[in-house]
Amino acid sequence: MDKKKTLLEFFAENKFIHTILSIVIGFLVGAVFLAVMGISVSEAYGKLFQSVFSNVKSLSYCVVYATPYIATGLSVAFSFKTGVFNIGAEGQFVVGSMSACVVGILCGNLPSVVLIPLCLLAAAAAGAVWGMIVGFLKTKWGINEVLSMIMFNWIAFYLSNYIAGIPAIHSDGTAEATKNIAANARTLLPTELINSLGLCNTANWGIFLAIVMTVLVYFIIEKTTLGYELKAVGFNRSSAEYGGINVNRSILTALAISGALAGLGGALQLMGMGGRISVFSSQEGFGFAGIVVALIGVSNPLGVFIAGLFYGALTYGGGKLTLVGAPTQVVDIIVGTVVFFIAISCIFEYLKYLKRTKPPVAPPPEGGEEPGKEADA
Repeated sequence: MDKKKTLLEFFAENKFIHTILSIVIGFLVGAVFLAVMGISVSEAYGKLFQSVFSNVKSLSYCVVYATPYIATGLSVAFSFKTGVFNIGAEGQFVVGSMSACVVGILCGNLPSVVLIPLCLLAAAAAGAVWGMIVGFLKTKWGINEVLSMIMFNWIAFYLSNYIAGIPAIHSDGTAEATKNIAANARTLLPTELINSLGLCNTANWGIFLAIVMTVLVYFIIEKTTLGYELKAVGFNRSSAEYGGINVNRSILTALAISGALAGLGGALQLMGMGGRISVFSSQEGFGFAGIVVALIGVSNPLGVFIAGLFYGALTYGGGKLTLVGAPTQVVDIIVGTVVFFIAISCIFEYLKYLKRTKPPVAPPPEGGEEPGKEADA
């Protein structure tokens, strides 16, 4: 006989509902902080949503902001699916963007049809190699991948600054940045199309590549033998190895693909928006934001795509909060709260597990005596 699901089981099985509820709670917590600071909640949130949905230009800005977040979110989500926590997407993003930048500067005479794919290929290859190095350290000597990735994030940071200072790459002016990549390497939409549609001046083709990446990641994970093997390793490495799957090779493959996705994110940011790379004073955070996007999207490729758009909209709209006297950090409070409540969703799974494994209690007999006790004489 079917029994009704409890509220606990409902939240444990419906991740989409849990995510929506987490977002609502995030905005409520943000509202509390705004109220404490004496700022009108309706005015602040009104400005936030108006900045995003007021016109086509604002929406196009949100899409442009979201594109690299979608790429890094897919990178982290892919590694999550295969049981590896890719906290190194930041470093992979950086080496990917710098590789695309070097190619875009040194090979600027090539036509766009050749140069753009070459920049993307260089970025993907650099990100893949950066991920595989960590995978090799893990599979060869058992070095923890999280610690390795954190260190490689900083190595990528300083390596990028070093390359930016090379005379052939460094800006000819006084700016502490690289030269601008060649116009042939940019992925901007034609000016006529931007003006006719009323888009932002940095509207580019990157979002279409992000869509292709989303479909490709879904296809690999859900429709291929490789995806099956990678997920099997993620669920239980010992069982996967017992079933004949090469676990070490799967880890290397997962980190290579994950790194390539993050590297492509760096290229999309550079070729669509930045045009050059500044000497970093601190980490930009695109890779770390990818972790947030992957969590909000529950590691589902389509969910990550939507979460990337959501995060991009918050990033763009949050920058307009200063117009009403509200700090932009309110967005960080909202996002942090959302991630917190999504992250604790495992508690529902654990409680559901405890409920299922708890032995049933036998009902007392009809006479009212507890089982195991004799009636008083």
